[in-house]
Amino acid sequence: MCLGWGKPVRPPADAGPTPRGQEAEDFPSSAKPGRSEQGKGEKKAMKIVITGANRGIGLEFCRQLTARGDEVVAACRAASTQLSALAAQGARIVEGVDVTVDKGRERLAQAVADEDIHMLVNNAGIMQPVTLAQMDGAACLRQFEVNALSPLLLTHRLLGNLADNGKIAIVTSRMGSIDDNDSGGAYGYRMSKAAANMAGRSLAWDLKGRGIAVALLHPGWVRTDMTDGNGLIDADESVRGLIGVMDRLDLENTGQFWHTNGEILPW
Repeated sequence: MCLGWGKPVRPPADAGPTPRGQEAEDFPSSAKPGRSEQGKGEKKAMKIVITGANRGIGLEFCRQLTARGDEVVAACRAASTQLSALAAQGARIVEGVDVTVDKGRERLAQAVADEDIHMLVNNAGIMQPVTLAQMDGAACLRQFEVNALSPLLLTHRLLGNLADNGKIAIVTSRMGSIDDNDSGGAYGYRMSKAAANMAGRSLAWDLKGRGIAVALLHPGWVRTDMTDGNGLIDADESVRGLIGVMDRLDLENTGQFWHTNGEILPW
């Protein structure tokens, strides 16, 4: 099933404050409207860019969105066998995309240079164990770089391609919730996901004037390579729920922290 794409969304009058000390005209030109929506009432598949697409949740996003007829651009450092198989179904694979370095982000930007992006799914992420007993500052910094800073920098790089009234997802984690932390530990991962949540919340305010909605997505405890096969749900169930959240995302609920089951999570 494809979504109807093209019905303009008019931002409300109270579209949110401009950050202190920064007027609207001070935003970089790439953040200003430059991509128009398709014609009113026109039915067309969305073009969706997904990072970390070679395995796990990213791969499942590619599978399900390609199957329903969307045009998927699958970005990864190196394609897995499973991802390569989706090329025959229409997925476009862009390799060499390391979201932590300028060269990798530029590789993806050049691959979609003259194209409108209707949805960007910032999925690439890592999890490394850091406890109070086994502190590792380098591992904490690496998780910040991948999980929090990279989604912001990639989104910024692709702002000129994002269609007005488009959507942005950042795959985060309930472990980034301060209110929900009742077990401690996992310092680098928890802190990086909390930072990712803050980045997404700010993006929701800053892009509301263009009609672009942002969602922070918790996929649940999913059985993937990252969790060594442990978890409560499989990737296909998790991603079905996340896609449902993105389908319902609009300017009325932008900037929220969503569970795959549709529940809004506490910060």
